[in-house]
Amino acid sequence: MKGWQILVGTFISSVSQVMLKKSAGKNYGSRMKEYLNPLVITAYILFFAATLLSVLAYRSIGLSTGAILETSGYIYITIFGLIFFREKLTPRKLAALGLIISGTVIFTLG
Repeated sequence: MKGWQILVGTFISSVSQVMLKKSAGKNYGSRMKEYLNPLVITAYILFFAATLLSVLAYRSIGLSTGAILETSGYIYITIFGLIFFREKLTPRKLAALGLIISGTVIFTLG
């Protein structure tokens, strides 16, 4: 399947966003420690890897296809929010995810 790099890159990007949110919830003694700690540094390295994967993917797939595949990030972030931050899945969020998934399926089939 072409575009697997986009899906993997989006997943990696979602993981790094969770890492940054976890780091933001901690109290650090100084600004330097706030930005130069292993969690933040690893998150930015992962962002860089995700960007490289996107660049590779867009060499073999169309821009519209890549944009559709990147919407998988909303699904990943919702799942991670439920698991790591105990966020609630409201009917509104569920409806939004349903629309995103429906749009992706319609685009893929059409």
